[in-house]
Amino acid sequence: MRTFRKYLLPGFVFQSLVIGGGYGTGRELVQFFLTRGPLAGLGGMLIATVIWSLVLATTFELARMTHSFDYRTFLTQLLGKGWWAYECVYVVGMILVISVLGSAAGELMEDMLGTPILVGILVMMLAVGILAFVGSTWIEKILSFWSLALYAVYIILLIMFMSRFGDEIIAALGIPATGESWVLGGIEYAAYNVGIVPAMLFVVRHFDYRREAIGAGLIAGLVAMIPGVFIYLAMLSQYPEILSEAIPANYLLEALEIPLFQWVFQLILFGTLIETGVGLIHGFNERIAGFYQEKGKQISGIVRVVIAQVVLGLAIFLADAIGLINLIAKGYTALTWGYWLVFVIPVLTYGVYRIWRGK
Repeated sequence: MRTFRKYLLPGFVFQSLVIGGGYGTGRELVQFFLTRGPLAGLGGMLIATVIWSLVLATTFELARMTHSFDYRTFLTQLLGKGWWAYECVYVVGMILVISVLGSAAGELMEDMLGTPILVGILVMMLAVGILAFVGSTWIEKILSFWSLALYAVYIILLIMFMSRFGDEIIAALGIPATGESWVLGGIEYAAYNVGIVPAMLFVVRHFDYRREAIGAGLIAGLVAMIPGVFIYLAMLSQYPEILSEAIPANYLLEALEIPLFQWVFQLILFGTLIETGVGLIHGFNERIAGFYQEKGKQISGIVRVVIAQVVLGLAIFLADAIGLINLIAKGYTALTWGYWLVFVIPVLTYGVYRIWRGK
């Protein structure tokens, strides 16, 4: 249990944060990887994994050294008085990613049960509100459990597609790259996902030594990307038709023609959308809690819930106004460069220097 909490729990929490906006719908994998070509896309995923692991390891250790357990405290250590620049990007990114999650949740619920899209959105809002109320300990447990369930379902998905469409997947890997930079795709994808790492610094409380923080960070990058590789390989069986699908994950499930598995997978996927929304909003709530503590006060569960519902409301309005494909294609690309400037580059330069000097 101790080993799990120190070395694997951070990876599962990070995976929970990134899956909804990273590869839950599959659309993100199409945008940043598959459009570069099937084999080239795998190269981009490798680049993204390396960046994730390096940033996570550095962030965890710097946060452990400085006892920074919320993103405002951490960014003050990293950026000094310029910490607010990260908060601006984070809040915009949080609303953007949750808008994608809300749109996807509505469509998933409609596909599963035939309910109006609004029902799926309301269910997500209710679940996020409840989890925002219960706090860090329960959130860690729930995110870890759901991540293990997700791993199991993604493994089954890959086995099914390899057994039924193995020849198509292998053939797709022989298709040459399209000419778009797969390295750039990996860099862009890595940043908009890893930029939210300061939102999960509540897990740093479990680290006592440098080897634990760095080891957990390196492992976390792999833990988070492996399910993405599984669904990406499955997507190759439907290439190139899948490129135009708004939710490629649904397209895959329909190709299998196994209704029971499709329903189970969609249920797990719906839960992952909630996971990511909870993780992002909890990180923001922890930042507000830090502000309360500076004033000698304690944030209440009700305030956490109100913040969660306001953020969800703004995000869902944005999703309805812009649309899922446009949000991912344009919003995520802009967001990635913001995170490079205010977090990724500083943590891989000044952050590494701080750790090396031991200060």
